[in-house]
Amino acid sequence: MLRVGVITASDRGYRGEREDLSGKVIEEMVKEINGVVEEYKVLPDDLEVIKKELINMSDKGLDLILTTGGTGLSPRDNTPEATLAVVEKLVPGIPEAMRMASLAKTPHAMLSRAVAGIRGKTLIVNLPGSPKGVRENLSVILPALPHAVEVLRGEVKDCGK
Repeated sequence: MLRVGVITASDRGYRGEREDLSGKVIEEMVKEINGVVEEYKVLPDDLEVIKKELINMSDKGLDLILTTGGTGLSPRDNTPEATLAVVEKLVPGIPEAMRMASLAKTPHAMLSRAVAGIRGKTLIVNLPGSPKGVRENLSVILPALPHAVEVLRGEVKDCGK
């Protein structure tokens, strides 16, 4: 079982002006890899608030934190900066794979600033803010996530066999 945290970064969602459909897509999709959402937060697009919650969730020992929203070019898009401030190592292949797959569908994919990295034994991945974007991007990386978590847990000694 993968212990998952979901953070939706959305000022409007936080204020209750918009339902968080993207977080629900994540919750539905992680079931495919035996994931259970143990923590779920809708937060404002505030750098310090997002950083604090990423630290909180990872320090609780969650295997995976998936964020949605805040990865674009808007002045209030702070999720990548919050992630970069708390991770110890980057995992660039994850957002590279997402952008590559998305570019086949839209040139706007190159505007994503999503990042992925490791804090302790927790993998943190930024996803887009729309339900469609979440579904498309998460479907690309979902098959690799269980192995990534196994490696972080120390359950895989030799990845080549």
